[in-house]
Amino acid sequence: MINEILFMNGYGVYVWSSFIFTLIGFFILYSAIKLQLIKEQKKFDAKFKNLSSEKIELAKKQETYRELLPNTSVSKI
Repeated sequence: MINEILFMNGYGVYVWSSFIFTLIGFFILYSAIKLQLIKEQKKFDAKFKNLSSEKIELAKKQETYRELLPNTSVSKI
């Protein structure tokens, strides 16, 4: 029974290799996007730390700042 699932009448090599290829592709894309997000967050933090206290308070009140970066630094991806 397990052999039938693995071999799939001779098509198992193609099916399982395409399945593995797809999973590897998704993992690579996820990793690339995650790394780019971290890089952009660091750039944003570096620019944000140089602001005066008045501008920081103004930025915190704006809706876009709250949407860009949540209070935690953990990504929700």
